Amino acid sequence: MQLLKRVVHSSIPDTNLTPEHPEIFTRLATRAIVFKQGKILLMFTERYNDYSLPGGGVDLGEELIDGLQRELAEETGAQQITNIQPFGLFEEYRPHNSTKHQAECSIMHMLSYCYTCEIADQLGESQLEDYEVNNGMRVCWVDIDEAIQHNLHTIEHDQKQGLSIQRETYLMQQIKQRLL
Repeated sequence: MQLLKRVVHSSIPDTNLTPEHPEIFTRLATRAIVFKQGKILLMFTERYNDYSLPGGGVDLGEELIDGLQRELAEETGAQQITNIQPFGLFEEYRPHNSTKHQAECSIMHMLSYCYTCEIADQLGESQLEDYEVNNGMRVCWVDIDEAIQHNLHTIEHDQKQGLSIQRETYLMQQIKQRLL
């Protein structure tokens, strides 16, 4: 899979960063790229005022494709997910809020595997997690140029932006450049 970009958050020094670093926790994620009638399927998060590709963390022992299908169905209600093709891998190092499972880790090494795919015309009911509902996440079909411009405006003017907006905007720019 082609490496799309390696990003290190500005709060993390870009020295000696490897997945074996004792303060680093590696998380695998998948992101879905779905187009229909000239629009891309995205998630809008009201809390952070941004658009992102549907997807999320892969469970321990879960295959990447299975994680992609599960996350896409949960977040968007997508059905009949077919023609899954690799698009690229986005690697990033970003701050990690410690949890009971990774209490000693302060940096997350995130590997986002991106895939194009097709889905049925109708979306079923999404099954968002509580934090996603509380953040005001909703599924939408958007013109990719509008989504990119919206995110760029949020990056420039909004202090409440989340950590993922840089990744998501870059990925949408790559999608536009390579697929459209």
